[in-house]
Amino acid sequence: MLTAEQVLATNKANIESLFGLTSKAFEGIEKLVELHLAASKALLADTASQTQTVLSVKDPQELMTLPSSLLQPLGEKAASYGREVYEISTATSAEFTKAFEAQFAEVQRKFQDLVDSTAQNAPAGSETAVALFKSAVAAANNVLETAQKSAKQAAALAESNIKAATTSAMDAATGAAETGKAKKRA
Repeated sequence: MLTAEQVLATNKANIESLFGLTSKAFEGIEKLVELHLAASKALLADTASQTQTVLSVKDPQELMTLPSSLLQPLGEKAASYGREVYEISTATSAEFTKAFEAQFAEVQRKFQDLVDSTAQNAPAGSETAVALFKSAVAAANNVLETAQKSAKQAAALAESNIKAATTSAMDAATGAAETGKAKKRA
C-alpha cells in the first residue's frame, strides 16, 4: 500500500521532471529562434550584396553567368541552416528521450519491486502462478527493451541517411558552381 509520503514524493518528482523538460523545450526553441534571426540577417545582407552585383553588370554575357554564382552560396547556406535545425532538434529530442528512459526505468523498477513483494506475500500453493506471472513480466520487459533498441537503431540510421543526403546535396551544389565557373572562364 502506498503511503502519503510516497505519493507526495512521486508527485514532486513528476513535477520537477515536467519543469525540467519544459525548460529543455524552451532552450531548444530559443536556439531555433536565434538561428532563424541569424539566417534572416544573413539573407538580408546577401540580398543587398547580390542586388548591388546585379546592378553593377556591364554587359549581357556577364549577366548570363550571374545566376550560378549567386545561387551556389544560397544553396550552401540553406543546407547549413537545415543541418543546424536538425542538430538543435536532435539535441532537444535526445534530452526528452533521456528523461523518458529514466522515468520508464524507474517505473519498471517499482513495478518489479511490487511483483517481488507480491510474490513473497503470496499464499502457500500459489508458487506456480507466481512463477508464471514473473515469467510474463520478464518477457514483457524483454520485448520493451528490444523495442527501445530497435527504435534507437532506426533513429541512428535515419540520422546517418540525413547526413549522407546533406553531404550529397552540398557536393552537388559545389559541383554545379564549379561547372558554372568553368563555363564563365571559357
